Amino acid sequence: MATLRRLREVPRHLLVCEKSNFGNHKSRHRHIIQTHYYNYRVSFLIPECGILSEELKNLVMQTGPYYFVKNLPLHELITHEFISTFIKKGSCCALTYNTNIDEDNTVALLPNGTLILSLDKDTYEETGLQGRPSQFSGRKIMKFRSEESTMMSYFSKYQIQEHQPKVALSTLRDLQCPVLQSSELEGTPDVSCRALELFDWLGAVFSNVDLNNESNNFISTYCCPQPSTVVAKAYLCTITGFILPEKICLLLERLCHYYDEPKLAPWVTLSVQGFADSPVSWGKNEHGFRKGGEHLYNFVIFNNQDYWLQMAVGANDHCPP
Repeated sequence: MATLRRLREVPRHLLVCEKSNFGNHKSRHRHIIQTHYYNYRVSFLIPECGILSEELKNLVMQTGPYYFVKNLPLHELITHEFISTFIKKGSCCALTYNTNIDEDNTVALLPNGTLILSLDKDTYEETGLQGRPSQFSGRKIMKFRSEESTMMSYFSKYQIQEHQPKVALSTLRDLQCPVLQSSELEGTPDVSCRALELFDWLGAVFSNVDLNNESNNFISTYCCPQPSTVVAKAYLCTITGFILPEKICLLLERLCHYYDEPKLAPWVTLSVQGFADSPVSWGKNEHGFRKGGEHLYNFVIFNNQDYWLQMAVGANDHCPP
């Protein structure tokens, strides 16, 4: 019965919201992106837009490639040759694939060369390493990001496959959007919506939820927060794969330049979702799955270069930075 009760509990999460301006020398936007290493999905939404600019479309199409290396022994990541070829010459990220972080052995190689091992009790005792117990109660395929030709040739004796991120482009019509004011995270009654309301609304849009709240809709009763406005077109782009922080920084910069010329859209959003079974969220902060495995962040970019930053993790994770 206790297990059944736990399954019925609604998953909790920690959400941190802050606001700043991209021109502020104390802005943390680059740090937040650069220390969130394991990114699985990136989405951006542009209201009052029916087609992407060539510059933005080209940037989206250049987010890959990444690589699957099957049955790679862990000792390959600590050889002098590997360290000289990848760690000392640039950024290399790796993560075990198709593992459950709360149950299986998981390995993550951070861009700075730090190797994170999340091991079950038996494997930990066999290694003889010194570590600390996880706060969350074999060899697998590993995903890598690094230089294209070097990666393929270095691991040629293993089963290595090159993959490109999947890109989905769509135009949403007659989309009801929340009204936002950049200076008001908490919103103003009858004037603008709260940051939390926008966060929930974005989740519904990305999940293709019907927002009409009609009486005969038995799947969802969710509707757009008020006040709202209807836009004729909104452009939604979703990139799925293994996406480096450097690529996300370029996307954010390009979206900031979206307002170099006058636009109807008062704001655009950039949302990033991490791998649910990554052993870390930001930096070296330990991450677990439990009931959701979420660790994600969202930028709301306003036409005056103000922005909101929203960061969310599971309730058992460390608070976002």
